[in-house]
Amino acid sequence: MAALTLTVIVSTKAQGTDVIGKSNIKLNSRMMTPEALWAMGRISSVAASPDGRQVVYQVGYYSVKQNKSHHVICIMDADGKNQRQLTTGSKNETDPTWLDAKTIAFATGGEVWCMKADGTDRRQLSKTSGKVEGFKFSPDRTKIIIVKSLPFHDIIQKNPDDLPKATGRRVTDLMYRHWDHYVESIQHPFLCSVSDYVIADDATDLLEGEPYECPMEPFGGIEQLAWSPDSKEIAYTCRKQKGLNYAISTDSDIFVYNISTRKTKNICKPEGYVQPKMDPTHTLNEQPVSYGARLYHAGYDQNPQYSPDGKHIAWQTMARNGYESDWNQLCVYDRETGAKIYVTKDWDSDVDAFCWAPEKDKSADLYFLSVWHGCVNMYSTNMDGKVKQLTENWADWTSLQLANDGRRILATRQSLSAPTDIYMVTPGKNIEKTKIEQISFENKHILDQLTFGKMQQRWVTTTDGKKMLVWIMLPANYEEGKKYPTLLFCEGGPQSPVSQFWSYRWNFQMMAANGYVVVAPNRRGLPGFGQQWKEEISGDWTGQCMNDYLAAIDDAAQNLPFVDKDRLGAVGASFGGFSVYYLAGHHQKRFKAFIAHDGAFNLESMYTDTEEVFFSNWEYDDAYWNKNRDNYSPRAAKTYENSPHRFVDQWDTPILCIHGEKDYRIVYNQGMGAFNAARLRGIPAELLIFPDENHWVLKPQNGILWQRTFFDFLKKWLK
Repeated sequence: MAALTLTVIVSTKAQGTDVIGKSNIKLNSRMMTPEALWAMGRISSVAASPDGRQVVYQVGYYSVKQNKSHHVICIMDADGKNQRQLTTGSKNETDPTWLDAKTIAFATGGEVWCMKADGTDRRQLSKTSGKVEGFKFSPDRTKIIIVKSLPFHDIIQKNPDDLPKATGRRVTDLMYRHWDHYVESIQHPFLCSVSDYVIADDATDLLEGEPYECPMEPFGGIEQLAWSPDSKEIAYTCRKQKGLNYAISTDSDIFVYNISTRKTKNICKPEGYVQPKMDPTHTLNEQPVSYGARLYHAGYDQNPQYSPDGKHIAWQTMARNGYESDWNQLCVYDRETGAKIYVTKDWDSDVDAFCWAPEKDKSADLYFLSVWHGCVNMYSTNMDGKVKQLTENWADWTSLQLANDGRRILATRQSLSAPTDIYMVTPGKNIEKTKIEQISFENKHILDQLTFGKMQQRWVTTTDGKKMLVWIMLPANYEEGKKYPTLLFCEGGPQSPVSQFWSYRWNFQMMAANGYVVVAPNRRGLPGFGQQWKEEISGDWTGQCMNDYLAAIDDAAQNLPFVDKDRLGAVGASFGGFSVYYLAGHHQKRFKAFIAHDGAFNLESMYTDTEEVFFSNWEYDDAYWNKNRDNYSPRAAKTYENSPHRFVDQWDTPILCIHGEKDYRIVYNQGMGAFNAARLRGIPAELLIFPDENHWVLKPQNGILWQRTFFDFLKKWLK
């Protein structure tokens, strides 16, 4: 493959450091390369001005040479014209939001700042010694929520003051680390007063004296807090558990904080609710804590939003405790009566994001995003639960909010062939009447130079007679009549969709550029095909879902003339990595190469290695040492008996194992164990280990190394 020439436009210099900005790329090849992928700008934090005339947004740029990112703020008219960058310095500027039609607030250097909409008149609004980690102004702009971290020593004890260089950690309970870090601090929201946009030093901790986090780990942000329209109340998300209980429970709730009285009310639980005792080694689904799950909102409740008239609060809700992939519905709470209605109860898929419709829109009360048949589209619902589909694209809509012009929706969208861009959507009475306008073209200068593989949709009959959606990606250099090496893509989760996602690592167009066909099945356990289909994987990791994988690749090998059945590989991450490890012992010589990233290899070890114990309890039912008790779950027995490490004696195919040492969800000993086992068996194997990466690969040079290692390995064994 020809080399790529990459020139970074340096917008300015600060303290002798080149500023990372938008890249001017001239390609010597029309095929995607890792360098081209990392040169793309990544859009986030989109916001419409109060008058609906402008859109401000954040873009992240990455430098492979400097091995870091730079986040900038850009602005454009609501029709996409007059796009320009407001950031001029070397510091990251993030989270832009409008204070009024002419003023933008943003975060930089751990403080809240503001500037005029043309980027001038910058001034610092907060003085917290760089501690701001998130912020949200009240609607009347007289108050602000600031998220800051506090020292936390309930689980990891503070070391003695006379041992300042001691590196040991004395741990006294579970949840001492989460995702990729040790839990020695927790976030709390603080309320401050504001005058002329200047933030006073009078912070009030909304969770004063409480040993709980808000927003919630590991992915929660400022979207987990909301202001009432009258600026008198704050709704927030919190899982008021710690230690062992936190590790085994997903029971978060929506709390309402009254600013004048400083009193907090849980609007998910009935007054006086007392949580039953939980058995930490058994699924909560069969315990008293989950009885009346809907009544007590026993699972995840998060991301509250007040209605424009202030009469209701809506949020995303899961009924069952301990089940992170439960049916995610929209709950609407009447602030006056306390009544709750579930406005998506007749929609058989999850709500991924939502926003309230404007008051004057009588055709809908809320808009939301949801996956169905491998695509995330836009829908509306009213208080009667009447759901209407607004878009029908082979794409993934990823965010939505009101455009503040009374009718349109400001949204972001991506696909398997396009990174995220910004759109204006005018909802119609039906799909045909909905108008979609793309207003940003962040990576057009790169995409126009690339030849992409074409995508096909295929429905395959599974071994139990069901129909399964499979995405087929053709090589970018596809020629009729030729046969190509083919990759079976194994999805993670285990309950995340194979939708129209754009990934900066598992990028199907990158695979297509390297001459591979990609077969990506929406196997059993994935959302978008009804709750029953999604739940058929729990307790059955090695049953029908594995048969679905094999049905997909067998169909491709037998019926698609461009698939070379003698050059098949299987690749995947997380549960997809587990799938690869399992298939390595059960593939009947179908595959010539395997690649597993951050996959579980030994499920007994995984049970006690992982930090969120609720996941293992739900998926396995029981701790492995419970096997001698009378009510030990047959599902648990099946799960442990079919752990991939028990079938290494049947491994016969080259394998690449990849893992990050800061991955505390699936600990790196899993990848090392699989690699060591393969080599002890005499099987050609490689291990790519990242000491400084977590469940993902986030650093540019590590990302390039990942791609090169991935395709070098496949080239060795499939070409």
